[in-house]
Amino acid sequence: MAKSPEEEHPKKAIGWAARDSSGVLSPFKFSRRATGEKDVTFKVLYCGICHTDLHTSKNDWGSSKYPLVPGHEIVGVVTEVGSKVQKFKVGDKVGVGCMVGSCGSCDNCSHNLENYCPKYILTYGGKYHDGTITYGGYSDFMVTGEGFVIHIPDNIPLDGAAPLLCAGITTYSPLRHYGLDKPGMHVGVVGLGGLGHVAVKFAKALGVRVTVISTSPNKKEEAIKSLKADAFLVSREQDQMKAAMGTMDGIIDTVSAVHPLLPLIGLLKCDGKLVMVGLPEKPFELPITPLVLGRKIIAGSCIGGIKETQEMIDFAAKHNITSDIEVIPIDYLNTAMERLLKADVRYRLVIDIANTLKAA
Repeated sequence: MAKSPEEEHPKKAIGWAARDSSGVLSPFKFSRRATGEKDVTFKVLYCGICHTDLHTSKNDWGSSKYPLVPGHEIVGVVTEVGSKVQKFKVGDKVGVGCMVGSCGSCDNCSHNLENYCPKYILTYGGKYHDGTITYGGYSDFMVTGEGFVIHIPDNIPLDGAAPLLCAGITTYSPLRHYGLDKPGMHVGVVGLGGLGHVAVKFAKALGVRVTVISTSPNKKEEAIKSLKADAFLVSREQDQMKAAMGTMDGIIDTVSAVHPLLPLIGLLKCDGKLVMVGLPEKPFELPITPLVLGRKIIAGSCIGGIKETQEMIDFAAKHNITSDIEVIPIDYLNTAMERLLKADVRYRLVIDIANTLKAA
C-alpha cells in the first residue's frame, strides 16, 4: 500500500536509551514515523519511571532489544493529528501507557481487552505493525495510533497523572474486575510502593476498607495518616497476622519479589481473592491446601484495556487521585534507577522531559 503524503517523511527524535544490559542510559538520537492518517503526535511533557523500565534496561527478563528507550507512563500535549483522527485535536492533553497496538481482531480485542491480545505491541521494545522497534517516553515526542491514546482531563495535573497510566490501571483494574470495589468490603494491599500507594487511593475512593500489609513498620504512619488506610499489618509480626485471619474479601499484592503466600491466603475470607500484579523474577511456591479448604482464589491481572484505562483516568480526575511523585531532570536518570533498585523512592519518580531533555 502506498503511503499518504503525511506518512512519507520520518521525524527526528531525541531521547535517552540503554545500549546494553549494563542498564546505563545516555542521550540517543533516532527517528519516529511521520504522523499517519490515524495517528496522534504529541510533545512529551512528563514520563514516569516504572520498575519495568529498570528490568528491561538491564535485560533482567531476557527479552530486551537494544538500543532501548524506556518509558510507558507518558503524558503531553497534542501537536499534530492525522486526517482521519476523530477523538483528538491539537492542544489536547493526552497520555500513552504500556501499549501502542494490538491485532484488533481477536476475541480479547473485540471485548476491549487489548492488554490480553496475543499480539499486543509494547510501547517500547516491541515490534510495530510496520516491523520497526518501538521507542518509549524518555523522549521528546510520541507518534501513536489514535486507538491507544488516552485523554487526560484538564483538572488533573499531568506530572501526577503520568504514573496512573501504568501503576494506576494495574491496581484499578483488579479492584473492578474481581468485584473488590463494593463499599464496606475489606481489601488488603501488599506493599506500599509505586503501585501500592495508588491501590490504597483507588480502594478508598471506591468506599472500601483498606489494610496495608508491609514488612516495614516505619511505613505505618504514612499509610494511616497520609494515605488514609484504615489499618496496617506488619507481615513479619505473627500476632498481628493471626488476629487478622479470615477478615479480608480480597488482597491486591503489588510486590515484585518472591515472598510467602500462605500468610496472605490466611487473611482471606471464604471465597476471598488474592490478586497478584507484581512480576517476580522467580516462581512462587503455591500452597494448595488452604485454597481448597477455604474455597479461595489466587488470580492475576495485567494493566487494563484502553477503554478501562480511560475510565480509570476519569475516575482519578473525579476523585482527585494522583500518584505521589518526585519530579527529576533527565540527567538524573541513572541515579534514579539506582534509587529504584534500592526502593529509595516515595512513591514514583517522574522525569520532567519538556524542561530538561534538550538541555541534557
